[in-house]
Amino acid sequence: MPGNVGTTDRILRVVIGVALLSMFFLFEGGLRLFGLIGLVPLITGLLGSCPLYCAVGVSTRTGSRSNE
Repeated sequence: MPGNVGTTDRILRVVIGVALLSMFFLFEGGLRLFGLIGLVPLITGLLGSCPLYCAVGVSTRTGSRSNE
């Protein structure tokens, strides 16, 4: 899967992912499990590729085309 996530987008995804994932360690009950959602933006930010962006043909990378 080609990279389709730009630098600013990646930084935001990692920060939001870590913030959500920290809920897993800080809270109890259902709110704790909600923190696992943070894995999605964290992984896509670290890999630089988003499957949803591929599906809809979007890219936030500078100089890349969405139809590649």
